[in-house]
Amino acid sequence: MVINLSEKHSLVSNWISELRDVELQVDKMRFRRNIERIGEVMAYEISKTLPWVEIETTTPLGVSTSKTLQKQPVLATILRAGLPLHIGMLNYFDKAENAFIAAYRKHHRDGSFEISLEYLASPSLEDKILILCDPMLATGASLVKTIAYLKREGQVSEIHVACVIACTEGIDFLRRHEPQVKIWCGAIDEELTAKGYIVPGLGDAGDLSYGEKSQA
Repeated sequence: MVINLSEKHSLVSNWISELRDVELQVDKMRFRRNIERIGEVMAYEISKTLPWVEIETTTPLGVSTSKTLQKQPVLATILRAGLPLHIGMLNYFDKAENAFIAAYRKHHRDGSFEISLEYLASPSLEDKILILCDPMLATGASLVKTIAYLKREGQVSEIHVACVIACTEGIDFLRRHEPQVKIWCGAIDEELTAKGYIVPGLGDAGDLSYGEKSQA
């Protein structure tokens, strides 16, 4: 299942327009906040699909019956670009457990690259609902490898992938390798360059959020 939040106009499409704008991208705080707000909206939308139970709450005047989450999800993010999206999710899933993964493209001289995973901090994922935040779903290679890595921490009951912009090629790759995953995205772009970058995309989300990194 793929849910594109830009299929219908909402504030999400306004925020994505600002994220793409090269003149506005110089404002890193605005860039981070827009991604964070998209994470908040996605958390709300995802919460509608999660299992719930009815509970009774005692008020000063009586007893109220209401619906609440059956269990909290585990929020996972790929460092460092995924942090603003993760924070937005955590603003709403404020009781969630958290997992952090370091994954990056290790480039070779011939122009090819491989996905390197060098850090994982995660709670047990046995029978947990996993929401994995990564702002850009390009080739899908890093997400597939990250999900396989996370599954070592336990058999999850559901997997949701949240991204700001996804490429159709990456969506197809992820669905082939992890068909049970539900993909939530703010927008879908059609083109992917030979180096694995989304067009029109928005650039490097990590650099635009936190400043350019050394390429050494």
